[in-house]
Parts: sequence; C-alpha cells; structure tokens
Amino acid sequence: MDTINALILAIGFLGALGIVATIVAPRLGVPILFVFLVVGMLAGEDGPGGIHFSNFWFANFAGSMALAVILFDGGLKTDSGDFRIGLKPAGLLATVGVLLTAGVVALVAHWLLPLSWMEAFLLGAVVSSTDAAAVFGTLHSQRVGLNHRLRSVLEIESGANDPMAVLLTIGLVEALSAEGGMSASHALMFFVVQLGGGALIGWGGGRLLSWTLGRLRLPDPLYPLLAFFGALLIFGLAASVEASGFLATYLAGITLARQRPPAMRDVLRFHDGIAWMAQVGLFLILGLLATPHELPALLWPALGVGAALIFLARPLAVALCLWPLRFPWREQAFIAWVGLRGGVPIVLATYPLLAELPAARVIFDVAFFLVLMSLLLQGSTVAWAARQLNLLMPQVRTRVHRAEFDLPGQSGWEILSYRVAKGSQPVGRTVKQLGLPDASRVVCVIRDGRLLPYAQWGRLNAGDRISLLARPEELPALDALFERAKSADLKLRDAYLGLFHLSPEAGTAEVLQAYGAQPPAGVEQETLKQTLRRLLPQPVEGDRVRLAGVELTVRRLEEGRIAEVGLRLPKAEPEEH
Repeated sequence: MDTINALILAIGFLGALGIVATIVAPRLGVPILFVFLVVGMLAGEDGPGGIHFSNFWFANFAGSMALAVILFDGGLKTDSGDFRIGLKPAGLLATVGVLLTAGVVALVAHWLLPLSWMEAFLLGAVVSSTDAAAVFGTLHSQRVGLNHRLRSVLEIESGANDPMAVLLTIGLVEALSAEGGMSASHALMFFVVQLGGGALIGWGGGRLLSWTLGRLRLPDPLYPLLAFFGALLIFGLAASVEASGFLATYLAGITLARQRPPAMRDVLRFHDGIAWMAQVGLFLILGLLATPHELPALLWPALGVGAALIFLARPLAVALCLWPLRFPWREQAFIAWVGLRGGVPIVLATYPLLAELPAARVIFDVAFFLVLMSLLLQGSTVAWAARQLNLLMPQVRTRVHRAEFDLPGQSGWEILSYRVAKGSQPVGRTVKQLGLPDASRVVCVIRDGRLLPYAQWGRLNAGDRISLLARPEELPALDALFERAKSADLKLRDAYLGLFHLSPEAGTAEVLQAYGAQPPAGVEQETLKQTLRRLLPQPVEGDRVRLAGVELTVRRLEEGRIAEVGLRLPKAEPEEH
C-alpha cells in the first residue's frame, strides 16, 4: 500500500506542479506544454526526482489513448465555417505536406546519422506532424490574434496531420520488421484500409454517437461520459480492423459537432477539461521517458536534422502546398514557422522501440531533442513572427465569456458576456436603447461586482458586465456593438484594416483615381467587391490586396459577403509594438 500511496502522491504533485508552472510559462515566453515536459524530465532518472521509468509499452498505450482524446476534442471544436475555409489548404498540408516534410528530413538524417534510408524516412515520418495542443496553447498564451483563414488552416492541419504521420510511422515500422520488407501492393492496401476504413468508421461512428446522445434519456453528467467512451470505442473499432483509429476519432468529433445533439454543451465542456488532462499526463509521461544524459552524443547531428526540419522541410512543404492556392506569402511564412512539434512525435517514436528495431533508440532520442528544439525556438517566437509579418490583428473585442445554452426543446443558443468599455457605444444608454439584434435578450447586468435587479439597470456605465442570450449568427453584430472605442488597439486596428471606410459597391478605378493612384488594367468596370472577390477567392476579415501602390482591405464580412472595404495608404502602416 505504501507504494500505491507514494505513486498517487507523485502523480498529484507532478500534475499540480505542472499546472501551477503554466502561470510562469507565458511570462518566460515558452509554450505551456514545454513546462509539463520539463517537469516530467526533472522527475525522471536524470533529474532530482530520480524516478526510473522506461516502460515504453505503457507510454505508447497512454500516449495513444491521450492522442485519441485530444483529436476527438479537436474535432468537436472545429467550426463548420472554419472547416469550409481551411479544408483544402489544411488537407494538402496534412497529406502532401507530411510526405514532403518526412522526405526532406530523411535526406538530411541519412547523411548526418547512422541510419539506413528506410530508418531515416521513419525518423522523418515520426517528426512530420505538427501538434494541435502546442500550436493553439502557444497562440492563446501569447495572445496572438490572427485572421479567420489563418487560424482555420493551422487548427485543421494540426489535427488532421497526426493520422497521416501515424500511418507512415506504423507502415514503415511494419516494413522494417517484416522479413524481406513490404511489397508495393501490400503498402498500397495498408494505406487504403487505414485511410478509407478510418474515414468510414469515423463518419459513421460520429453519426451513430450523435443519434444515441439525442435519443437516450440519461442524467446530465452521463452524456459527456457516453461521448468520451464512444470516442474510445470508435478508436478501438477502427484499430481492430487495421484502420486508422486516430483519423476515425478526429472525424467522429467533427461529425458530432456538425450534428449538434441536445447535450452538446455538456459534452464540449467536459471534453475541454479531459483533453487538458490528457495533454498534461501525456507530456509528464514523455518527460519521464527522457534520458538527457544520452542526448549530448547526438547533439550536433540532431541540431542539423532540427535545422533542416524547421528551416528547410517545413517551409518547402508549405510553399509547394499553398502557393498553387494563391495564399499570401506572409501567411505562408507564418504557417511555416508555427509548425510546432509536440507530444505526437515522441509517442510515435515509441513504436520503433516496441518493435525492437536496431535504430529505435537513436530515433527516439533525436525525435525528443527535435520537440524540445521546436518548442523553445519556434514556440517562444510565435507572437514576434506575427508582428514581423504584420499579421497580428489588434483585438478590440470586449467579450469575456461565451457558452452554449440549451433551452427546453431548443438548441443553438448561447450566453454571451461583455465588459462595457470606456467610450464604447453602450455607455450612457439603457438596455432598450442598445439596438440589439432581434433574437438577443439581456439576461443580467453586473456593476461593481453586484448582480443588479432589473429595476436598477438604468443606464450602462463603463466597467459594467452585461450577459445576453443570443444566437451564434448574431455574434459579429454584438461584438461590434460592445467593442472598445478611442483606444490604442482601435487605432492599430484601423491602421491594419484601413483608415478609410468604403462601400463595396464603389467602382475600383474611381476609388484609386480619387487617391492619386493609376488603376491597373482590368478593373475599369469592376466594383471594389468584384475586384477583391477576383483576387481573393475566399476572403476573410483582414485580407489585403495591393493595387497601384495602395492596399484595399476587407474590413467586414456579413454572412460571407464583403460588407465594408478599407483603404490603406503607404503612410498608414501600423506601428510595431
């Protein structure tokens, strides 16, 4: 019993220490998940904790289960609008991009490390995928505001490229383990079954899970648990027929989110917490696996492979995948730099160890080193890169809380809470004078920390907190109503989006001439909306197009249509902060 109690104490202490350390991580400019990894290393055999842990089977089992939970949660959070905008570019990065990255890393690894071509390609496959938890944990902790398209591509790619990396890794491990290798027909069948079976089981399982959640009458706490165990069941079913369980769980999450059963609010809230627990546990276990005393022997070759991954393989893969889609070069550069590696490569590096491949330890140690290198170098410079590339969108939104809310017999409602900012439109107005969208209703007003009775609402003051019941489609209008005014952020946003507000129906040639620019050929008969649509197939707020020395920007969209255009003159460049 003493051993069991000590183990429980150690787990509780390490988890609590890692979570408390996340308060310090943003101040140091390092990703939060890096902290969990370091805490695990400090607790390991080379750290003051002195815990000897080398059970790679358990690490692989726990890592696979954690990744299934994280991918399911990522699918649940993928908005249908994001999916529509980011699917094509993210899909290319998650498939072709992964193959290109693995191939370039293999070329360098074969040259710098004692690895055969197949072993080098296995190392490339292991480190080929980005990590959703690392990418979005870093973006959130560094408060990096990006346009809709950029965030959508990063989110979908970081969730969708894990299954491809798993496929490559497992396929190469089987090929290296089999006598005589794997034939081309066997390899092709392996990928067809993995991808096709995973997609089919994920889609079907997601629909069945949605139907079940909508039909069964259970106590409220059991709906999230049913979704959780349903995701594990889908993963296990796919894996049992040699399909991709990771792809199946990710697609099941997306399918369930699109179906939106009545219990979806509770499911999302539960899985947000359980996904964090999975990430914490995953990185602590992976940190315990590390043996830092073995890394110096591979330091220089690993640095060379890491440099090739960050500065050559990832940028090349991004450019070849996104250039045909006419992605702005700034966004290509940012996507290339924010390809953070996290727990997935370390989990995948346990597969060669379980198969007892000769080069397994080298692959694991190099993969671990590359994750540390990526988190430190790339993870600490995300906000800096966004500023240097002029992609950091200033935020003037005052929304402080958003949660789904199910009314009896209805779904699709949300509770939104805003802070009334000094100088914003609501200050000095009564609730009736706000001009709220038709379906929105004010629920409560909080002033000086006190919930006011309805009779005392009166005129709103700066600093008040106001909560509303609203439909999701009313979110842009409400954000605009409560946004900050007369602030440094607002000035920066106007400089970013354009100081001049123009109607999308205005003629492009006439506008350019009015500001002393010579219109280029082909815009004589076009409106600003038509010009932007021609140059930007899928525009998002913040998009910019340079014409005749000035920039036209998409200031505002309404239901996917350009509702307001901005114009930026060369002198209107936002200042660097």
